[in-house]
Amino acid sequence: MTEKVSLFRPHPWHGIDIGPEAPKVVNAYIEITPFDLMKYEVDKPSGYLKVDRPQRTSSQPPALYGFIPRTYCGAGVAKLSKTAKRGDGDPLDICVLSERPVARNEIILRACVIGGLQLNDKGEADDKIVAVLQGDYVWGQAKDLHEVPEVLVERLQHYFMTYKLVPGERNPLRIDRVYGRAHAGKVIEAAMKDYASNFTLT
Repeated sequence: MTEKVSLFRPHPWHGIDIGPEAPKVVNAYIEITPFDLMKYEVDKPSGYLKVDRPQRTSSQPPALYGFIPRTYCGAGVAKLSKTAKRGDGDPLDICVLSERPVARNEIILRACVIGGLQLNDKGEADDKIVAVLQGDYVWGQAKDLHEVPEVLVERLQHYFMTYKLVPGERNPLRIDRVYGRAHAGKVIEAAMKDYASNFTLT
């Protein structure tokens, strides 16, 4: 039996499946590692990773950072926020805790969802899902956000409160809520529905 092989690289947002166990376990596409001082993100038309900007501040991401394929922060995600007027129009962001250092980006991994941060960026819902690397020998047993050290959650909050900060200017970001696994599942499901409403896969 001959295996079917794609002749073209799939787009990481649209061509990679979210995974059969979503929203509990999802595929994550990693754009930034904890060692990056550059802000990388996927170029939406081509699907290749591009330099978005150098990190302005000295803080580095405390976890692997990327997005969940075939999700979209639209009206459904915004409804779960008490303050956001709309979604940010991007795939749903995810931070993945790993005990072993992962030094390269542009990879796919399986992530077990444990919670999230509800961010408001200039009136836009910009949630950050928090997960642990599936099979991780230190963090892999965590089922909810309260089961990881509080300092890790504090570091995530600090990073997202400072990564766009410009000295002397008002911070455009605020964290409205830190939530556990149950609400994270609702956010992911809303982002999946938003994606289905805004994109047609051929």
